[in-house]
Amino acid sequence: MAENSAIEWTTHTFNPWWGCTKVGPGCDHCYAESFDKRVGGSHWGAGAPRRLVNDWSKPRKWDREAQKSGIRPWVFCASMADVFDNEVPPEWRARMWGLVRECRNLRWQFVTKRIGNAAKMLPADWSDAFGHCGLISTIVTQAEADRDIPKLLGTPAAWRGLSMEPLVEAVDISAYVGKLDWVIVGAESGPNARPMAEEWAINIVGQGRAAGTACFVKQLSGPRGRAVKDIAAFPALLQVREMPPSLALPASAIEGGTEP
Repeated sequence: MAENSAIEWTTHTFNPWWGCTKVGPGCDHCYAESFDKRVGGSHWGAGAPRRLVNDWSKPRKWDREAQKSGIRPWVFCASMADVFDNEVPPEWRARMWGLVRECRNLRWQFVTKRIGNAAKMLPADWSDAFGHCGLISTIVTQAEADRDIPKLLGTPAAWRGLSMEPLVEAVDISAYVGKLDWVIVGAESGPNARPMAEEWAINIVGQGRAAGTACFVKQLSGPRGRAVKDIAAFPALLQVREMPPSLALPASAIEGGTEP
């Protein structure tokens, strides 16, 4: 994937490996699976081999640049996988945590559809050495919200968020949102996209506003599955692109620079 990500809520994407298994309604039209197939891969599904990426040098490069400039980029890990996937070899995950531990000048974002696996797969020093990281649980239905948000809130992290994309029905998160730091909401795209009613997103943003939680509206439903990404075309109530708070900043991150 690109060094500078096209995903609006991050700066870079880093994929230590590719592959996953669909586990919920948000996975139905998985962009990562489709991309994998287009380039000749077959790394999706139970029992399918995950593919380890050979080059892990980019995060170290970004980390050096951040230490020099004092500007800390966001890094989404992993857009082509789920770091808490049961079928990923534990030694791959341990290697990944070692890299993340090393690259403390980056703001790491871990998005998962398996938040129930997180606690047992986090490194032993997670609470002490990973203050530059946040956990994001994918929530696209009310059933997922009620099942998984309590699991997210029960997992230690410097900050916690929700990825409500693709939002496929109205979801009430008012019971939880005040304990969260960030909520991303967005519509599905692609030829089989399920439409997202703007009212659903407006309600999510309203709940976030009431709780003082940062919200980021990524995209809205457009004609023929073409998502609307231009924020200027959003209704005024949805022209919201806030980032989560920066917590536990290492001294090296701001030395010689200005924290944005």
